[in-house]
Amino acid sequence: MEAGERIKVVTLVHLVVPGGAEKIAVESMVGLDASRFDRVLCTSRQPTVEDTEDAREMVGRLRNGGVGMLELRRHSRYAIWAWWPLLRLLRRERVDVLHSHMFGSNVWACLLGKLARVPVIVCHEHMWSYRGFRIRAWIDRLLVARWSDAFVAVSESGRRSMSQLEGIPERDITLLRNGIPALPPGRPERVRAELAIRPDQPVVVSTGVLRSEKAYEVLVEAASKLVAAAPGLRVLIAGEGWERQKLEALIAKLGLGEVVTLLGMRSDIPDVLAAGDVAVCCSDFEGGPLSVMEYMAAGLPVVATEVGGLPELVRDGETGVLIPPRNPAALATAIGGLLGDSQRRRDMGRAGMRMREDEYGIDAFIQRLEALYDGLLKRS
Repeated sequence: MEAGERIKVVTLVHLVVPGGAEKIAVESMVGLDASRFDRVLCTSRQPTVEDTEDAREMVGRLRNGGVGMLELRRHSRYAIWAWWPLLRLLRRERVDVLHSHMFGSNVWACLLGKLARVPVIVCHEHMWSYRGFRIRAWIDRLLVARWSDAFVAVSESGRRSMSQLEGIPERDITLLRNGIPALPPGRPERVRAELAIRPDQPVVVSTGVLRSEKAYEVLVEAASKLVAAAPGLRVLIAGEGWERQKLEALIAKLGLGEVVTLLGMRSDIPDVLAAGDVAVCCSDFEGGPLSVMEYMAAGLPVVATEVGGLPELVRDGETGVLIPPRNPAALATAIGGLLGDSQRRRDMGRAGMRMREDEYGIDAFIQRLEALYDGLLKRS
């Protein structure tokens, strides 16, 4: 590209929903230097879950930030003709960078990007786990890794897994760690008043989509082991998803209706986190979860499973406690230890805040992203 020439970037995601990959896509588009980049965010699927307050806020940030939007509204994976508007945009506008997020979008970005002769294709994998789907490993190795100009992992663990289990050389995988904006100050008294929680009651918080890999049932089972040792314990889980009914049934079975509260989608996450004493991420696998970065930004100690990219975020004994996955007893012990030591909680919370500011701020992420685009365009 000529010096000073504007760079046209299109980002492709399934939907604008409050998930980690979607949030990173939105932050990327809003954060890129508007004096250098023309930006469009394209959503591929029929928006069935975009009518939440969080999703509307994300869309509003895009529009207020001068980011264009293209909605393909595909009603199924077989609606191939619905990709035509994106292909036309890529050709007509001579887009410089096509940046996709997650497996399905990555595959289509490679196919459409090559067809439209887009100079740079970036495929971004956020929460990687290999679970025996050989066809996915084959597609990642032979299509996505070969046809993209950068295949992005969000953690060292993710990069190693992609290399070892899919056979992609590590040199062909780009590490781009996530980042988040600073959280606004939270108002703990508002959430505690809403939920009738006294100031002296211990509160454990967790946020995220209610998906099976998030293993929220492990947190519910841990709560059942904690109630006797932690009088007045409350566990708040903010998020929505298809595991809700299963979790509600487990909460009822264990008699924890007065202990564990499924808050659903919330637009006041800073307030929810500020009301907590300890934060939990008990997932079966993770890349570089934004939720944990938010816990750190809120000054909370984090109890997390020792899987994926979590050990890179949660430093055991410094910013939190690492435990084995699928182990309610270990989770209960770790939470109970922190609830019983306020000084340790404060020390870990402060260390997490410093780490988030130094290594996982949104400005540093945007700088890394712009440098990636610039380097790839020079090579192209």
